[in-house]
Amino acid sequence: MRIIGGSLKGLRLNPPTNLPVRPTTDLAKEALFNILLNKIDFEGIKVLDLFSGTGNISLEFASRGASEVVSIDRSIQCINYVKDTARQHKLTQVKPFKADVLKYLEIETEQYDLIFADPPYDLSKIPEIPKIIFEKNLLLPGGMLIVEHQSLQNLSNHLAFVEQRKYGHSSFSFFVSE
Repeated sequence: MRIIGGSLKGLRLNPPTNLPVRPTTDLAKEALFNILLNKIDFEGIKVLDLFSGTGNISLEFASRGASEVVSIDRSIQCINYVKDTARQHKLTQVKPFKADVLKYLEIETEQYDLIFADPPYDLSKIPEIPKIIFEKNLLLPGGMLIVEHQSLQNLSNHLAFVEQRKYGHSSFSFFVSE
């Protein structure tokens, strides 16, 4: 795992092997950020990273100039790794919090330019994530939600769905706020 762009480009991330995660592969992450380069300006955006795990995606957004990156994961080991890595590289805009993501979404009121969700693939409530985020109006106008999920899963029945990009067994579904 490495940071592929921005001020920390090339930085290798070496999380402990005992973290309960399935990190986004470098190939899929590179494809995702190539898509995003053509759609958004990273400088100054506010990002919410749900099921952040190793913080791979959070750290990538911070490296590319996001002004605030809130990282949510229920594993204290993951949160501690993200905190330590952000501190080590002076990424003060990264704000990791230990919480159950679905419970966190119930109380969240802030709005974001971009929300990225990489839930465990066996989570039965994956289709509810876009529903909750749009019902709670957690995206700024023109904001984007990206959900990483198994390629066999289809999230296209949500009104804000724009497209699905497949990378082997993983897919990214994109949703845009009006």
